[in-house]
Amino acid sequence: MSPQRRTALVSVGAAAALVALKLTVGLLTHSLGLISEAAHSGTDLVAALLTFFAVGYAIRPADRGHHYGHGKAEHLAALAEATALVAATGVIVYSAVSRLTGSSSSEVDPTWYAFAVVAIVIAIDLTRAIVSWRAANRYSSAALQSNALHFASDLVGSVAVLVGLSLARAGHPKADPVAALVVAVIVLSAAARLMRRNIDVLMDRAPAEATAAARQAIERNVPGISLRRLRLRQAAGRHFVDVVIGVPPGAAVAQGHAAADEVEDAVRRALPEADVVVHVEPQGGSEAAVRERVQAAALQIPRVREIHNVNVIDVDGRREISLHLKLPGSLSLDEAHEVAEHVEETILQALPDVASVRTHLEPLAEVAEGTRPPASQVESGAASILRIVHEQTGRAPRELRFLDTDGGLVAFLTLGLDPRTELADAHATASAVEERIRAERPEISDVHVHTEP
Repeated sequence: MSPQRRTALVSVGAAAALVALKLTVGLLTHSLGLISEAAHSGTDLVAALLTFFAVGYAIRPADRGHHYGHGKAEHLAALAEATALVAATGVIVYSAVSRLTGSSSSEVDPTWYAFAVVAIVIAIDLTRAIVSWRAANRYSSAALQSNALHFASDLVGSVAVLVGLSLARAGHPKADPVAALVVAVIVLSAAARLMRRNIDVLMDRAPAEATAAARQAIERNVPGISLRRLRLRQAAGRHFVDVVIGVPPGAAVAQGHAAADEVEDAVRRALPEADVVVHVEPQGGSEAAVRERVQAAALQIPRVREIHNVNVIDVDGRREISLHLKLPGSLSLDEAHEVAEHVEETILQALPDVASVRTHLEPLAEVAEGTRPPASQVESGAASILRIVHEQTGRAPRELRFLDTDGGLVAFLTLGLDPRTELADAHATASAVEERIRAERPEISDVHVHTEP
């Protein structure tokens, strides 16, 4: 049995003994204060049982159905405990108000053994609070911490009952229901604190202090990276940390992995029980990195088939993006425009420093049927193309072939150029050849020019 469960089991035994002792003496002496304390201890008994079983469940390791473990069972138990406290408080308040207003009459009998029982209860409450508080701090257990809080509130309530009995013995019988109301206020206050704290955990509210500690640890100990996102949640005293960092776009995979390791180590030094996951992205400073992020964002959108001609332009310190999108040709213009708007919004979200995005829509080329045309159909066209290529490059093309398609005659041409030719010049030569062929041979519907060294 784990130390946490042993502590919870001791609380179960103590709570059961206190319920029996307070309820018996409260009924014998007609003390509403003691009966209310018995009800309070009854909720503690339920809470201790819940804690006993919840702690046993919460320490189970992660499995196929619970990838983050079972730690939130403790917080569910604490929330159930708070609900039980509120229900018990309603009964206490009703009974106390009835006695104070005279709706019900019952005289308290503050005998010596009632004082003895309260003294014993105070001693037990004090011991339980100290033991549970130390265990909660040692194991960072939310359930044990809620138990310690309850035992401390029990201690205050028991002192209030002692004062009420003392005043009743001195001739002030209404002091006993007043003491019961004091206990009710204590119970409600404890229930509110428990509910707020555990609902925050169950709703994955980011723990502010832990978030600040993790952020400071990363920024102080891992230079050269940009912290793009930091998210935390907690369960059973353990933090789950999700970090996204940016590294220089030229960094190798090993460098990115090393940066991720440094981030994990820094966070674990600040939060020793943390489970840390680090995602590495290229920093968006360079134009190449921006293009890469634009393409990654656009390709997330359904029906986007291809992206090309991505241009990044700096205008007055802000970047503007233009790109060509290829979409299925069967889409209507309205549907294609809707896809384009979605792409633009996604890119703007992925790159907050971009001022605007412009898209140019193109239909995706469908698969076409093609056959080789007879030689008589292409003889004159081939002669013209050979002449044009020789005039532009000073040599014959490496390959020339034709295909007859549904869209007309298509020419495929391969040019051999000097290996030292710059890419821009090679592109200009290919464009010039293509334009001359289209101008001189209009019967050729399309020309594809490929250049190689």
